[in-house]
Amino acid sequence: MIYAEHLRKEFKKTVKEPGLKGSFKALFKPKKEIVVAASDISFHVPKGEILGFIGPNGAGKSTVIKMLTGILTPTSGQCRINGKIPQNDRKKYVKEIGAVFGQRTQLWWDLPLQETYNVLKEIYEVDDEKFKKRMAFLNEVLELEKFIKSPVRTLSLGQRMRADIAASMLHSPKVLFLDEPTIGLDVVVKDNIRQAIMKINKEEQTTVILTTHDISDIELLCDRIVMIDKGKNVYDGSLQKLRENFGQTRELVFETDNSANLTEELFRKGLKLDECDLVFENKKNNYKIRFNSAKIPVGEMLSYTLSLTKVKDISVKDADIEEIIRNLYRQGGASDE
Repeated sequence: MIYAEHLRKEFKKTVKEPGLKGSFKALFKPKKEIVVAASDISFHVPKGEILGFIGPNGAGKSTVIKMLTGILTPTSGQCRINGKIPQNDRKKYVKEIGAVFGQRTQLWWDLPLQETYNVLKEIYEVDDEKFKKRMAFLNEVLELEKFIKSPVRTLSLGQRMRADIAASMLHSPKVLFLDEPTIGLDVVVKDNIRQAIMKINKEEQTTVILTTHDISDIELLCDRIVMIDKGKNVYDGSLQKLRENFGQTRELVFETDNSANLTEELFRKGLKLDECDLVFENKKNNYKIRFNSAKIPVGEMLSYTLSLTKVKDISVKDADIEEIIRNLYRQGGASDE
């Protein structure tokens, strides 16, 4: 369905020297600098999959999505979606995809939402019967009835996000690109949107590429993630494999009495751990220590802690997926073929 092969995108940036002289020089003899936003991105998404496409700010996610949707042309490499190259024959291609870019709406601000959908119906050349069935389906999945006659400018953020997803799905696209679809929303609205995405995916086999900073979106919606950093693939595989391969971090939580005087340096020196293998937090008498269990076994960590102080309560748990991803970025990543 989706093939991205060695995508690279470069931009030219004018470099200005300081002062008035630098301004004149930039005007008449501008010095150009090449900025690489994506250097070598490759992945394949089969039909009907929800792929989590993640990375830190500035990693190149938005650039890749814009190349996949046809907004940007790759400097080198190629992407092919459902047999089509996005930059070629864009009029036909855009009828097969839908896109939602965070809080940047595609809706007409002063039109009632229903009228916006009528305009989109004509743009996408959806016939009357299909439009009627489609709106019934979208009303059911996204619960649009309560605000469908309201002007877009009067909608809450959660309502507008549901309206935007409906607009992107109006023409029954084969591929849906969702860029931060739950950003800034409360817990209830987030859950409604996640349920809608799952239902659309299940009932229509719509292929979804989801970019998000909300790890809950990834855990609830995606079986597989592609992670990029500094314009390159860092990881491509399942969440389960990610936990198995990079989930060595454990978290020790305990409470002591007032006499304890525990420090990060004490644990590092006593256990001979590097800075990257131990993170120490202390709030009054409550301690939280994240440590690399590949370097120091859980039993040894417990024994050492209990040898230093008496504890009122103590527990050990596995690292959550957010911590695993954070550690993977620190380590420079790995691929999972």
